[in-house]
Amino acid sequence: MNELREKAKELLNAGTVKVIIGYAESTTPNRTKPIIVRTIEDADKLVFNKFCVNNLAIYLTRKEYKNKGTVGIVAKGCDVKAIVQLIQENQINKDDIYIIGVNCSGVVSELGQEFSSETIATKCLNCSVRTPHLHHTLIGAIEEMPKRNDHNFETMQKLEAMSSDQKWNFWEAEFERCVKCYACRQACPLCYCERCIADKSIPRWIESSAHTRGNFSWNIIRAFHLAGRCIGCNECERACPAEIPLSLLNRKMGMVAKKEFDYTAGIGLDTPTLVGTYDVNDREEFIK
Repeated sequence: MNELREKAKELLNAGTVKVIIGYAESTTPNRTKPIIVRTIEDADKLVFNKFCVNNLAIYLTRKEYKNKGTVGIVAKGCDVKAIVQLIQENQINKDDIYIIGVNCSGVVSELGQEFSSETIATKCLNCSVRTPHLHHTLIGAIEEMPKRNDHNFETMQKLEAMSSDQKWNFWEAEFERCVKCYACRQACPLCYCERCIADKSIPRWIESSAHTRGNFSWNIIRAFHLAGRCIGCNECERACPAEIPLSLLNRKMGMVAKKEFDYTAGIGLDTPTLVGTYDVNDREEFIK
C-alpha cells in the first residue's frame, strides 16, 4: 500500500499526471470505493486489496478526464484489458494514460464479503492476466489464490446440453426479472456511446417497457454489441439488481470468438479488433 501511495505522490509532484483514478477505503467494512486523487494529501487515501472490485477503466471515457491531460489509473489485469480495448477502439489515447499496474491475487465477487474460496469472483478463477500485461509501473506481489469450482462454466455446460426450447425457457425466466434500469450498461467500460440505442425513439429499436419482448431485445442486443469486445470484468452482472447471470451470455460470446477466430479481447495492442477486421479466410461454418 505504501508503494502505491509513494508512486502516486511522485507522479503528481512531478506533474506526470493531472489526476489518479484509484481505490479508497469505504466507511463500511470489506468495501472500497473509487477515488479521484488530485493532491499529494489525497494520495494517502489510496489502497489496493481484495475488495478493489470496480473496473476503473469506465472513468477514462468520461468527459471530465478525456483529453484533459495525462490521467493515472490504478489497474489490475482485467481493468488493463478494458484499457487496451478502449485504445484499440480509439476511445482513449495511449499517450494520455499512465497505468499503475497492480499484481492481483483475486477479489471478492461482492463487496462486503470476507475474501475466501467461496467468495472469490468467478472472473478470477481462470484469470490469465494476474500481472497486468500493459503498464508503466508495476507494484505488489502475486500471492496464492483460493480455488473453487467454476460454477459459471458448469451452468454453461448444462445450457449447451439443452434443446432450443429449453434454452429459450431458461433465458425467458432470467430476463423476466429485468426492470430495464440499465445498470449493466452504466457499469460497463465498453458501453461508451453518448446515446445508447436503447434510448433512441425514432426509430424505436428496443422497446422501453420491461416485458418479455423488450427485455429480450435489450439483453440480447447488448450481448451482441459486446461480442468479441467483452473483457470479462463481470461488472454488468455485479451491478444487476435482478441478479441476471449476464456473464453467461458474454462469456459464451467470448468462447465463440476464441474458437472461431482465435481472438481474445483486450490482450494486445498489436492485434486488430475482431469486429473491426475482415479476412477473406475467416471461417464461416458457424453461419446458419
